[in-house]
This record gives sequence, C-alpha cells and structure tokens, in this order.
Amino acid sequence: MTDSTSSTERATPRVGVCYFPEHWPRERWATDAEQMVEAGLEVVRLAEFSWARLEPTRGDFDFEWLDAAVETLGEAGLDVVLCTPTATPPKWLVDEHPDILQEEPDGTVRGFGSRRHYCFNSPTYREETERVVERMAEHYAGNPHVVGWQTDNEYGCHDTVRCYCDDCARAFRSWLEDRYESVDALNDAWGTTFWSQRYHSFEAVDPPRHTPAEHHPSRLLDYARFSNDSVVDYNRLQAKILRDADGGDDDADAGGDGNDDADEWFVTHNFMGDFGTLDSHAVGEDLDFASWDSYPTGFVQDRREDAASAAELRAGDPDEVSMNHDRYGAPFWVMEQQPGDVNWPPYAPQPAEGAMALWAHQAVAHGANAVLYFRWRRCREGQEQYHAGLRRHDGSADRGYADAREAADAFDDLDLAPPDRRVALLDDFEHEWALSAQPHAPDFDYWTHARTYYRALRARGVDVDVVHPDADLSAYDAVVAPTLYLADDALAGRLAAFVESGGHLLATIRSGVKTPANQLREDLAPGPLTELVGATVDRHESLPETLDAEVSYRGDTYGFRTFGEWLSADAATVRGRHESGVAAGEPAIVDREVGDGSVVYCGVWPEEALADAVATDLLDRADVAYSDRLPDTARFAHRDGRTWVLNFGLDPISVSAPDDATWTVGGPTVEPAGVAVVDAPSARLSVERD
Repeated sequence: MTDSTSSTERATPRVGVCYFPEHWPRERWATDAEQMVEAGLEVVRLAEFSWARLEPTRGDFDFEWLDAAVETLGEAGLDVVLCTPTATPPKWLVDEHPDILQEEPDGTVRGFGSRRHYCFNSPTYREETERVVERMAEHYAGNPHVVGWQTDNEYGCHDTVRCYCDDCARAFRSWLEDRYESVDALNDAWGTTFWSQRYHSFEAVDPPRHTPAEHHPSRLLDYARFSNDSVVDYNRLQAKILRDADGGDDDADAGGDGNDDADEWFVTHNFMGDFGTLDSHAVGEDLDFASWDSYPTGFVQDRREDAASAAELRAGDPDEVSMNHDRYGAPFWVMEQQPGDVNWPPYAPQPAEGAMALWAHQAVAHGANAVLYFRWRRCREGQEQYHAGLRRHDGSADRGYADAREAADAFDDLDLAPPDRRVALLDDFEHEWALSAQPHAPDFDYWTHARTYYRALRARGVDVDVVHPDADLSAYDAVVAPTLYLADDALAGRLAAFVESGGHLLATIRSGVKTPANQLREDLAPGPLTELVGATVDRHESLPETLDAEVSYRGDTYGFRTFGEWLSADAATVRGRHESGVAAGEPAIVDREVGDGSVVYCGVWPEEALADAVATDLLDRADVAYSDRLPDTARFAHRDGRTWVLNFGLDPISVSAPDDATWTVGGPTVEPAGVAVVDAPSARLSVERD
C-alpha cells in the first residue's frame, strides 16, 4: 500500500459512482452513462456481487451483459473499476459445497441468504476463488476501459473475519505450529497452567468456541492474529492472480482491446471505518493503495459509545471520518461515499443540505484521489431498498446527484500533491485485539482512546498521519503513541531513536503492560518503554462515572475518565498529579528530555480540556504551528498549499484569514454543511464561535 510519508505523485481528484447495471433494463444503461457524465463523474465501479449472473451454473460463464455495460460506460468516457465477485458465492456453489460456509463460535452455520457467508480457510472456496478470478482477469485483460480492480468487497463485514469451522480449526493448528514449533513453547507463551489449560499437542487446540466463562486472553489474541492472516493470505491470492493476468486479447469474446499490459491495472480493496477485527495495514501490503467506505451519519450511531448530536446525525462526526481517511494513507480512494439516507444504522435521517459534497471535499483534503458514491440508483429489490443513490428508484435525481456534480466541478481544475504532515499517531490492530480480550472497563475502547488525542490535534487545525508503529517516523516532528499495550524491545528501540534524534513523543496509559503473547510482563509497565519514559506505573484503576477523576497539570485542574495510573517518576519530571480518590497526590503525567527530543507520558485518559493542554504542549515542543481551538463542528485540512474549511454544523461559521489570502471555493462565511477553500496555512486561520 502506498506509504503516505513517501508518495509525492500529484493527481486531479476524481468523482465516481458504484453501479449495478444488472439491476436495470439494458435500454436504460446508455441514459445512465450520459447522466453520469453530465454530473462530472469519471469512474464507475461494477460487479462486486455478480457471481450468479457471471456464472449461472458451473462452468457456464456469461460475460456478454458485463461486456456490454463496460463498453457502454467506456464509450461515454467513463473509466471502469471491476470487482472480483467472491463476497457472494452463488447458491449452486453452496449446494455443491456446503463446507465453504462459515460457522459461529457455537457451531451455528452461517447460511446462504445474505452475503459474506464463505470461510477464508475453506480449501474448496480458495479453489473456486482462483477459478472465477482467473476467468475474469483473463477475460478483461487488454480492455481499454478497465483501469483497476477491487478485490472482493468489505472483507469481514458482518463480523465475518473470524470463523470457527473445522477448516479453521485445522488451519489454526498449523498456524500455531509454524509460530511456536513445539507445544511446550505454546504453553509457555500463553501461560496455560492457569485453570488447567495445558495442551499435549497442537491437534488438541481448537478455535475459541463457546465456553461458560471468559476465554484465555492469549488464545483469543492468537486466534485474532490467525484469522487476520487468513484474510491477508486470501487477498494476496486474488491480488497475485489479477497482476499475473495475461494482458493480451486471447479471449475471443473479450470485452475490448487496447490495454496490453495488465500491470497497468491497480489493485485495491474497500475497507470499512473503525473496523477492529481486520488489520488494514497488513492487508494493504498487497495493494497498490487502500480504499474505504465512508458513511458518516451511520458511523455516529453504531461505532462509538456517545449519543449522536443533531449536527452529527445530519453531517457526521468530522474526526471519526477523518481518522479513517488518515489511517488508509495518501493517496487513497473512498470507494463508497454515502449519497443520502442509508438503510443499515438504527435511524436514517436525511443528511444536511450540501453534506454529500462536504464529505467529498473532506476526503480530498485528507488525501483522497477519488470519491465514488454508493450507489447510482436506489435499488428496487433485496436488502438495500432503503439505501439512497444519487438517483431515485424511478430514475429521477436525488439530493446527492447535485452534490456530486458540485464536488466534481470543484475538483476539475485541481492538481494536488498528497498531504505533507509533521505529526503522526500510531495505530496497531494487535493492541486493539489484546485489549478487547481484557478491556478492564466496559467503556475502554482502543480507538475511542486514540481518537481523544487525534481529536485534540484536529481541533487545533493540525493534520495527522495515522500509521503503523513499524512505519518510518523520521519525517515527523511529533508522534502520539496511544496505549502501546504489547510494546516490545524493538518498538521501544525505534521510539527511543526517534526521540534521541530530535523527535517529540507522547505515550499514554496501558503501554508496555503485556508481552506479545498477551501475558503480563515480569517488569512493571511501561515495560520496555521504562528507560525512555523515565517512570514506572505503581498502581492503576478503572473508574466508572460515579467516581471523581481529576488531575492537576501545570497548575490547572482537569477531568479524566475510565482509566488512571499513578506513577513513580524515577528519571522524569512530574507535570501532573492526581487530585481525587485514593491516588490523590500521586504523579499522573511526567516528561523528560532525551537526546535532542522529549517524551511525555500521560497516565490518565484525558477529558477534552486536558487532551488539548497535553497536545498543544507536545506541538510547542515540536515547533508545529497550530490554530486557535476550533468548535467541535468545524475543521481545517491542509493539502498542497490550500486549506479546506469544513463546517459540519447546522449554523454558518465565520472564518478569519490573512488579508492576502485568496478564497478558491466559497468565502469567509461558510454555510451549514458547507465548504470553503483558501490558499493560507491552517495555523493562520480562525473560526468565530457563536
């Protein structure tokens, strides 16, 4: 996957759409293509759920309809992204091979009737995948209208990364044997003496199926790793087939000619937002770039603990969406952008006027090179009849159509480099998996905690890369490292080198607590980070809302939530102390200079004001400019000399800019769910609060 810290390629952002020609009469296709072009759309995604149409019965492939659709769109000037159709194996395949179906932890089979019902570890399904993907790739090799491929669709959606069938049991045992080599090593790494859980052989180890009490946390973590590796390997299988496809026009009924090199195809996959069971960094290693599916008004209802505000129900939470933009790197694509009201969250309010254009602008400002709306037209059949499209089910334009055209017009003259960012936030799915096995508080969520710091930085107009801890950090002046739960010596060494060479690090609660096998370390937290931080954790506690939680920091008193540690500051300076409870008077926040840089350790989960104070102190030490604190519904994003002013609120905002600044989109008054673009740095702008 393209590294956001190294890519310098410029691009004109493009707007597109996801289209299902098989749902509509063929005589309508040319009209649809014409209306897409009229809206300024340039890219169309096709065929992700089409296996039953492409192969109605085994071996009886029918590409004629898809060839005609690709040709119709291509002749209109639209580029086509094809999808492998493996997310929805057809009924005839399930009937032939019911062994491809997934199983729940209690043994219940996940049956046919929706989607994502296949097991990643089914040998049968892998053979079938090779067969259908090879056939599609060979057929469309050389087609001048096909510019790239999306593998499958939303790996793991509907909680399907982890399957518990017999195929997975066999594959898990093999995975464990490769990892540990001997069962004694596995027993030692996991710590299976507890509750008499020792294993006498790898064959004795099962997936973590239904049990009367909690599972062993080390077993859960390794099953999460194994399941993730299964998806990585499955995606790698598809990506290799697509890249190895013959670029020639060997197929007599191939859908076109002209592109004689399949290497020109890109390969991507559409990930999801805040999706914890699949490591997008690992899957992304086999992709040319990442894509993801953005649904702002749905995310605020089903992916966080706080109730959504009125503004968020109309325009979404800007930081929830942008943290996913920044996780998927630059450049990236939004392969599915919410086009209006959607069917799957608890409620489906109509987005605010202009919100569908706002979301496209936000994506581009954060590094997207393409934004595709899902979908072209509201479907009249199946599970998604209440999911809007750019056009209604009668073919007339819906609200999103005008917004898509507005965004396309605004992007038409742009030629943008990827964002250049000085601050990074570390993001590691393995920490999330380990913490979810033993959260130690019902409201301790890895990404909610990380977003506390991300939100504090974004509220100061600071652009942030969200990167894996293994990423090259040398380009950054400041790094935020939330909850490095499984930190090892290698990671500690990399962070120490970053700080010693002049970087500034913010580390946080529950770091260096566990070994990579998910056992408590022999030494006190932060374990391998202790020498760098200059402090250890003496005690910790998780706190409900009914207990007071306050700390002092640099002379002021602030609130915190959920989790607190009191520290022994062996070689660090105490900057904050607990002011409540049994920890009163104990150190809570420390810092120290190391080499040419500095490190601060925040031993509480800060509320908003404290997060702002700690974050701005980090930025000051790193000499990173920032703006006045923004309202929760207003955000800046800077890319290639331009700052996007994004208003996610229900009221207008007024923006102050330097006198010599030029507004290229809009002006200093930004309407509700509106956008303005100005050629000035974010730090020189301010928003007037109501």
